[in-house]
Amino acid sequence: MKTISSIVITLLLIITSSQTVMAKNAHTKSTIQQVSSINLNTADAKSIAKALKGIGIKKAQAIIAYRKKHGNFKAVEELASVKGIGVATIAKNHKLISLH
Repeated sequence: MKTISSIVITLLLIITSSQTVMAKNAHTKSTIQQVSSINLNTADAKSIAKALKGIGIKKAQAIIAYRKKHGNFKAVEELASVKGIGVATIAKNHKLISLH
C-alpha cells in the first residue's frame, strides 16, 4: 500500500508541476503577442533598442540622428539608409515598426 501511495503522490506532483509550466508558457505567449509596434518617428533611442531585435543602443542612437538630419521616416525600408542597419534587420523587425 505504501508503494501505491508513493506512486500516486509522485504522479500528483508531476501533474501539478507540468500544469505550472504550461501556465507559465501560456503567459509568456500572451506577453509576446501583446508586443505592439514602435514608432520610429517619435520613439527615443532606449525604447527603440528595447523593442527591436538586433538593434542596440548605438544603432538606436544612429536612427535618432538620421531622423533629426533627414526628417521623419516615410517608409520602413528607409531604415536601411542608417549606417549599420541592413535589410535582414529590417525584415526581422518589419512588423514591429510603425511610422505613424
